Parts: sequence; C-alpha cells; structure tokens
Amino acid sequence: METVTISPKFQVVIPKSIREQLKLIPGQKVHAIAYGDRIEFLPVRPARELRGILRGLDTSFKRDREDRV
Repeated sequence: METVTISPKFQVVIPKSIREQLKLIPGQKVHAIAYGDRIEFLPVRPARELRGILRGLDTSFKRDREDRV
C-alpha cells in the first residue's frame, strides 16, 4: 500500500511501483470511480488488448430461441 498526497489542484501522483505493475504510460486514460469512501482508477485499455481474454470459455450450454435477437 502506498500513500499519496492530494495537491492544491486536487492532483495525485501514481507511485512508480504501481505504474510499472499496471504498465501505465503518460497520457493514458483511466476511469475514476467512487465506491463508498474510496476512489478506484481503472486503466482504459484499447479493445485490441481484449482479444483472446475469453479463450477456453465453455460455450456448450443449451440456449433458448429467445436468447437470439
């Protein structure tokens, strides 16, 4: 866990260890989400990076006709 300070302009610096772990780059966008008494920043990733994340997913379950549009 890292501690950061909020600047007078309400800015924070993401610690280097976290930037490296999440492979963040300057100018990258993040989503800021408030959950109760905490703030979460979620990196916005290009759709291209999502390719293959569902590989191996079992899709063999039976679907109803109503499931189709």
